[in-house]
Amino acid sequence: MRRWGIARFALLLLALVATLGAGFWFLGATVKDHFRGPDPVTVAQASLQGLREQNRLSTFAARYVAVVTSRQSRLGLGAEKTLIMPGMVRYEVDLAKLQQKSLSWDAANNRLTILLPPLEVIGPDVDLDGIREYSQGGLLMRFTDVEAQLDAANRKAGQQELIRQARDPTPVKLARDATRRAIERSFAMPLKAAGIDAKVAVYFPDERPSEDWDRSRGPEDVVANRY
Repeated sequence: MRRWGIARFALLLLALVATLGAGFWFLGATVKDHFRGPDPVTVAQASLQGLREQNRLSTFAARYVAVVTSRQSRLGLGAEKTLIMPGMVRYEVDLAKLQQKSLSWDAANNRLTILLPPLEVIGPDVDLDGIREYSQGGLLMRFTDVEAQLDAANRKAGQQELIRQARDPTPVKLARDATRRAIERSFAMPLKAAGIDAKVAVYFPDERPSEDWDRSRGPEDVVANRY
């Protein structure tokens, strides 16, 4: 009986030591997590979700003016019409297409890289009140349907010209830069508020930094603790 009592006491003592050890381990892990601060990937994912809920982002718009002329000849007579068509074009990014794999965290350099969907040209929104027309060859237009054909050709050519101007490298660069700055702020500000000093780099698909991207860890890898 005495031996059983000693053994029982020893088991209780071991259980107490194990319990205290687990408690100290949990406390140590909690303190470690507290002093380590917020996880940058968690903060970035929260920012990503907020952006996706906005659906579309438009940070740049520009007004263009198309000047087009159409001509036709019939029965030895000629007619032409010139159309001056102003219109507004917006540059947007579909934020709903952003995914977790669009983010890459480089812990060694404290750098968050975001790969955006392509920039889209939306429009043109034609300013109907600002349209001006000039014509020659009134006789042919009076007795035939030439004027209607010239108008249709000018409207189509005018819209195409507005889009062509909108896709010129200069405004596209301005639109990309404006979008890039907006996205950088959307991620950098929450990181800074969480006390994380991180660099944020934003790229479009044709600018993808493949070498750096391959070295970085995606959020899913960080969560799974994979390298």
